[in-house]
Amino acid sequence: MQKGYTVTIILKIIGIPRSTHYHRKYYRVEEKQVSEGRPAPGYSTHQDGHKVPDDQIKEFLLELIAGEYHNFGYRKLTKMLRRAYKLQINKKKVYRLCKELDILRPQRRKRIKHPRELARNRTITASDQLWEADIKYGYIQGEDRFLFICSIIDICDRSIIDYHVGLECTAKNVVQILNSALSKRQLFDQQDMPVMRTDNGPQFISHAFEAFCEDQEMEHERIPPKTPNMNAHIESFHRIMEDDCLSDRELKTYGEAYQAIMEFMDFYNNRRIHSSILDLTPMEFYELQKGGKTGIKDIRV
Repeated sequence: MQKGYTVTIILKIIGIPRSTHYHRKYYRVEEKQVSEGRPAPGYSTHQDGHKVPDDQIKEFLLELIAGEYHNFGYRKLTKMLRRAYKLQINKKKVYRLCKELDILRPQRRKRIKHPRELARNRTITASDQLWEADIKYGYIQGEDRFLFICSIIDICDRSIIDYHVGLECTAKNVVQILNSALSKRQLFDQQDMPVMRTDNGPQFISHAFEAFCEDQEMEHERIPPKTPNMNAHIESFHRIMEDDCLSDRELKTYGEAYQAIMEFMDFYNNRRIHSSILDLTPMEFYELQKGGKTGIKDIRV
């Protein structure tokens, strides 16, 4: 610059933006001011309009916790200030005043009774080693409402062991079909129980479902969010059901839809052949599995 070159040319040659140069030139640490929002007014308003200073409100809070409200948190103390002292005050201010007085109740730690177990890679060699479950929605055009289908599939023999069809699908319904599936496969009191793989739907993370798996000594693993490929077999089955049963006809009533799904389940298990299981039906392949006569490659999931 002493030789007459402009600042713009020099900055372009050395590759420094103009904004960086001027920011550093005029920046002063001691001049920086951080805005912390609007300052606290120091009072709240009574219902009749007069102002109540914060020091008086703190005395009200101490009076409340000195009596029968000693176990109240700041939310309930806010309600009591409004009810007992007719103050127009919000919970954020009460939280701040309680923090200044050091009377905030400690937060309770959330206890997770059933820790989440993520699905892991497995090698499946026979039936009843890994089951997958999922819930699908179906639409009844004639009644303009949805129905729910929850299915459990054995990923080795591809059979739908049991399923639920209804206008609702709760954790209780899911537990019922899992219990029925174990009964159909005669697995109660067996030493090696199948692993149950599901997504993170509310029915599958419920206490009722987790408690049943724990009681039956079944390992329940859940796939990570947004990874339906880890539940691929049941997702594929529900896609087949959508194409071959639900979307190729107009379902007018719930009874008609229920009958159509039952007929499809029977067809799928007993008459529909699969190329991945030697062009057999799921039930035929399951019977071969029990005799150890299939000779197919291990399944890696």
